[in-house]
Amino acid sequence: MAQWVSIWRAAQLAGVPRAALQQRVRAGEIEENEGLVSTASLLAFYPQLQLEGAGLAERVARIREESFGRRVRERLLPSQEVLAQRVFQQGQELADVQRHLQRYHALLVSLRETIRQQQREAGGDDPRLVLLERELASGLARVLATEPVDALHVMDDVLKVMSAQVTVRPSGHQFTVEGRYSLLQAGLRAGLHLNYGCGNGSCGMCKVRVTAGEVARCAPSDYPLSEAEKAQGYVLACAHTAASSELTIETLEAAGPADIPQQQITVTVRALRPLAPDTLLLHVQTPRSRRLRFLAGQSLTLALAEGEGEGAQSRYPIASCPCDDRNLQFFIRRDAEDPVATRLFGGAVRPGEALTVWGPHGDFTLREAAQPLVFVACDEGFAPVRSLIEHALSLDAAPSLTLFWLATRSDGHFLANQCRAWSEALDPFEYSLFSDADAAAGARQVVRAMQADLFHLDCAFYVAGPAAFVDTVAGQLADAGVPLAQIHGEALA
Repeated sequence: MAQWVSIWRAAQLAGVPRAALQQRVRAGEIEENEGLVSTASLLAFYPQLQLEGAGLAERVARIREESFGRRVRERLLPSQEVLAQRVFQQGQELADVQRHLQRYHALLVSLRETIRQQQREAGGDDPRLVLLERELASGLARVLATEPVDALHVMDDVLKVMSAQVTVRPSGHQFTVEGRYSLLQAGLRAGLHLNYGCGNGSCGMCKVRVTAGEVARCAPSDYPLSEAEKAQGYVLACAHTAASSELTIETLEAAGPADIPQQQITVTVRALRPLAPDTLLLHVQTPRSRRLRFLAGQSLTLALAEGEGEGAQSRYPIASCPCDDRNLQFFIRRDAEDPVATRLFGGAVRPGEALTVWGPHGDFTLREAAQPLVFVACDEGFAPVRSLIEHALSLDAAPSLTLFWLATRSDGHFLANQCRAWSEALDPFEYSLFSDADAAAGARQVVRAMQADLFHLDCAFYVAGPAAFVDTVAGQLADAGVPLAQIHGEALA
């Protein structure tokens, strides 16, 4: 018998991106009803998931040998307490099913005895009672007959123990809690803009209300919830994880840059590494008790905290994903007019020293829409674009991601290896590299390349780089008929 599972869970079962599965649903290739997907249609479209001609034990053994089994083994197990709670919950569900089956069986046995008693009283000659008894016997035979086991149903039961699906209200966003992650950590890794502050149980800003399912404490916290809040189901997302296979919480999410507060934090330099002769990777880390909340694509102001060059400051796009809010990365270009870059290249700042950051700044952020995403970067414009790409991959909502990267100098493609790795590992990601010493001329070259493949699609375009590059790309896209609402630009100084 076919089961109905959520699109999120169906993507996990099939081992495909959620966006790819949603495309199949929209095309009518996979049956969907009120956000649920039929496992029968899922098996029909992905026949490699069907395990034919084997008993249950053999089927389970073969599941372990398939990619599903490998994916499960690669995941970190949840804690023993959480694992025990999820297994206990499934045991309760099984006990409920068994109890209902016993009651139905007792009812059918009683009904059959009643029919036989009526036959004896009628002398055994009533053809209606004979027919009714035969129908009852044949119906019981059909119900008790062994049916093929739904392989996806078995895998879904395993996933319910290994991971939990969380639904956020009122937005309707969903994410999966795997391993020992807290609700906050799992939500951020999934690209959600959850409200939080310290991330370690001290400030109370990550309070959420549990409306369905169970949670378990996974980390200590100092913030005291009131008795009224506890009675209403409030918990700290940073200190709790999902104890049941399905969980529903209520909380507000940031809708855009205006909902992100300005912050000033003293950070520690963890690494300064050359990516190319004129490009440095700067990696800084926030304190455990003071994480930076920002949106992918935004920028920060960096200032030297002390010593030579004290007071020097510059603004740089963040090149890392908000899902890792403690470890921030920046691409620093050698520039004699940039006081911070000059000191970084000159060795005035070393790992272990302090910098001050404040922000975040800017509205070059990902808009929520299930449409193909096209990223266009020039030189260090790859920094905010990289942040957006990693965020889009966390959301897993875009049908495809395409990157066009122009370099105006010989070392301008300083992270081409990462683009290659994304392309090899991710089916929906493609990239193209271009070179031209003139940013505007290179922009026209990039647009010509895009025009061949993308202008017939309803895409969202994110363009970052020097002003001449951004203006040229945006202008040519608009001239080609792309609506202005689908073009987002970030001109870097």
